[in-house]
Amino acid sequence: MAEENENGQEKTEEPTQKRLREARDKGQVPRSRELTTTLVMIAAAVGLLTLGSYMAKGLGELLRGTLALEREAAFDPAAPVRMFQEAIVQGLLVVIPFAGSMWLVNVVAPVALGGWSFSAKALAPKPEKLNPLKGLKRLFGVSGLMELAKALAKIVVVGVVGALMVRLQLDDFVALTGLPLQSGAARAADLFFGTFLVLAVSLIVIAAVDIPYQLWDHTKKLRMTRQEVKDELKDTEGKPEVKGRIRQLQQELAQGRMMEAVPEADVVITNPTHFAVALRYEQKGMRAPKLVAKGTDLVARRIREVASEHRVTVFESPPLARALYHSTELDREIPAGLYLAVAQVLAYVFRRRNGAAAGQAPQPEVPEEFMDLARKGFADEAEE
Repeated sequence: MAEENENGQEKTEEPTQKRLREARDKGQVPRSRELTTTLVMIAAAVGLLTLGSYMAKGLGELLRGTLALEREAAFDPAAPVRMFQEAIVQGLLVVIPFAGSMWLVNVVAPVALGGWSFSAKALAPKPEKLNPLKGLKRLFGVSGLMELAKALAKIVVVGVVGALMVRLQLDDFVALTGLPLQSGAARAADLFFGTFLVLAVSLIVIAAVDIPYQLWDHTKKLRMTRQEVKDELKDTEGKPEVKGRIRQLQQELAQGRMMEAVPEADVVITNPTHFAVALRYEQKGMRAPKLVAKGTDLVARRIREVASEHRVTVFESPPLARALYHSTELDREIPAGLYLAVAQVLAYVFRRRNGAAAGQAPQPEVPEEFMDLARKGFADEAEE
């Protein structure tokens, strides 16, 4: 059953990007303690295997050096303080490589899932966390049961793997009794650290189950109701009247730029009152004529007026005007299927412009597929 909000509405919608960003700003990101624990334990086991002998040797020399006192030092009151300071420095030099690597892992491991996130809001006190009823709800809720299941699973996994390791290495442990003290201690350390590494690696099974659960639980907590999604969309995109005004201003700006291109056109084709399209063609720089302006009704009339003011030829051809209007976007070349019809019109216009005998105005034929497109566009406009 879907979770409900305080108003009783079901949270059935996935969180939006805005909701996820707000959650991250509040410090709410998916985290897996099992992944952190596993990475830290594996790093500790690897560190002990690689640096264990170095630390053991260094600490052993430090111990021998502090216990071996010269006769003069035994009667010098300042010697204990000096030896203590030197021992601290030597001890730090021995353990710093291991301690530094562990510090680095403890910093990086928690952000392996969810990434870096620092939020002052997450540090603010939350009185609801002091509510014992909510505490009991968390304890006996899904999260509490999941934590209990993970704890039991860890006991089982570590117990089974530990028992197998002891059984497989039982002869090696028994053989330690026959080794000299120094070599026996080194061998015991290798067995212990190796077993520790295997136990740490075995916890990957728990982390592999916990990571998908934490991702799912994080998304579940951020789910939204349909009303919340609608409200967020309204806040993001603005109110309908504001969006309408913005669209109107955009259209006015686009029309203004479009009208500036009409004086540069070679011909304006009309139907004659409802549609108007302006075409421009340069033989050297264009593969095909380009539609530089188009419009219907009042916009079409304005295109004709600007064309007349700048002595741009206005050519009446209703089928071609409708076909160009519905098939060609602004500032795009005309489709190949209309090349012949437009070429006939442009040839007539250029002859007139050059003072040659233009002859009778052509009646360009429009392919049937473009006529169907024009009829479909007209029907859609009638429905609107």
